Amino acid sequence: MTTMDEFGVDVDKLRELVGDKVFASGEDYYRDGNVRILALLPERVLAQVEGRETYRIEVTGRGRRIGGSCSCRAFDDRGFCKHMVATALAANATAVNGEGIGALDRIRGHLREESAEALVEMIMQLAERNSALLARLDMIASIKRSDAGSVSKQLRSMLDRATRVRDHVYHQDASDWANEVDIALDAVSDLVGVGKSDLALDLAWHAIERMERAMVNMDDSDGHWGAVLQRACNIHLAAAKAVRPEPLELARQLFRAELEGAHDPFHRSAALYADVLGDEGLTEFRRLAHEAWETQSSKLVGPERLSYVDKSVYRLESMVDFLAERDGDVEYRIALRTRDLSTPWCYSKLVDFCLSQGRQADALRWAEEGVRIFEDDRPDETLLLTTTDLLAKAEREKDAEVLLERAFTRNPSLTLYKTWTKLGGSTVRESAVRILTAQLAERKSRPVFWAHPADLLLQVFMHEQEMDSAWSIARTHGASLWVAMELAQATETTHGQDAVVIYVRKVEQLVEAGGNPAYEEAAQLIRRIASLQGKVEQAKYVASLKSRFGRKRNFMKLLG
Repeated sequence: MTTMDEFGVDVDKLRELVGDKVFASGEDYYRDGNVRILALLPERVLAQVEGRETYRIEVTGRGRRIGGSCSCRAFDDRGFCKHMVATALAANATAVNGEGIGALDRIRGHLREESAEALVEMIMQLAERNSALLARLDMIASIKRSDAGSVSKQLRSMLDRATRVRDHVYHQDASDWANEVDIALDAVSDLVGVGKSDLALDLAWHAIERMERAMVNMDDSDGHWGAVLQRACNIHLAAAKAVRPEPLELARQLFRAELEGAHDPFHRSAALYADVLGDEGLTEFRRLAHEAWETQSSKLVGPERLSYVDKSVYRLESMVDFLAERDGDVEYRIALRTRDLSTPWCYSKLVDFCLSQGRQADALRWAEEGVRIFEDDRPDETLLLTTTDLLAKAEREKDAEVLLERAFTRNPSLTLYKTWTKLGGSTVRESAVRILTAQLAERKSRPVFWAHPADLLLQVFMHEQEMDSAWSIARTHGASLWVAMELAQATETTHGQDAVVIYVRKVEQLVEAGGNPAYEEAAQLIRRIASLQGKVEQAKYVASLKSRFGRKRNFMKLLG
């Protein structure tokens, strides 16, 4: 039975998410009273859990939607951990038993009842014992009392220390590095609230530049660097909205940053800063983007683009596309996508865009052109299937069938067969079988593009539930093991002996490959074989396995 409260998480889902072992460890932590709920909201729980250290835990979601984070190493390595399990269980119990809404709310209520003098004394005592709190309070006081030059110098030095990378920041140290940067950004963010947004604007930009350089020597697998970089960008935007800098200079600065930034922190900056830039700034941004695009866009055309690594060209394309989108200029956006039609994939992107803009006729026209231009190459199924779908919607089913038959003849696949069948009905089966049979007969002189010459014909018969015909093909021409296994599993009740032959092949492959997972799968297949043949035959089969694979001790244990 599912255990769940209106404010809690689904315990069954939680156990499924972490596994029995981690869940049991989390239960022990909860039962031992190691969880301290700090805040409890309908879809968020904040807590501390005592273990080898004091861990900070956040569990989010409700019911079967569960997420969150933990400050322990296990969460960094594997995700949802025992501390999060303990927190979720404690939160469920707190909500059910009505034990209150957490330590933070109790503390907040108490502080509201204290006098200002008592609060000052309490904070000063804490600051004497906590260097991070002391530094933060000192910085806030300095910001309010010092001149702009002193504050800028002090915070710039603080940012430089926080973002410095002496050698390399490894995965396990990235969180600590980001925490230091976050503390420095707290001070920059405070500037916006005390009327010094011009300083915040300059310092946030400085922080972004420093973090861009730092990333070269960081392992940011868990996204800590990305999070603080995004925060610096958000502070810069908030400061810009407060300061309203000169729009032409801001447009030039944002354009250069978006074009040249190593990790693109200002992606689509014209959209983010549109209100700050105003008409004058956006006009300048558009001028810069289009001038650069006309110079650079030729590098995106033709096969050469595949070896062209300069990100700025693709960023320029994104800029001019966004600006055209802002202007509602669909024709320009289509023309932008027609500059390079050197591959079927380029046509597919163009067709998809036309469809997203409600241009069905344009989509069909470009789709047919793409199929026609590349008809001598191996068919691109994505473009081909899109084209046949559009033809069918345009009530041109016969044209779609002709297209599918031609493609199937050149490079048959089960997907093409199924699509062709939906359009052409039962007569397609005869045509497809005839094509595949002829190609199978000519396999010595005609190249084939599937794993085994008979596989596709066998799959067609399976799709049509013609299992006797499928087995006839498999016996006569053979089949790849994965297709043969699919056939055996689908027909073992009616073609038991045929299935046994295939299962034996698969067992051989698994045991030869080795490893406990392969041995376990082989053992399961051996049990299935036992259900399909007599005891004498099964005993002989198992004996032969023991004789040939006796040195594989873990496999022998499974055989018994």
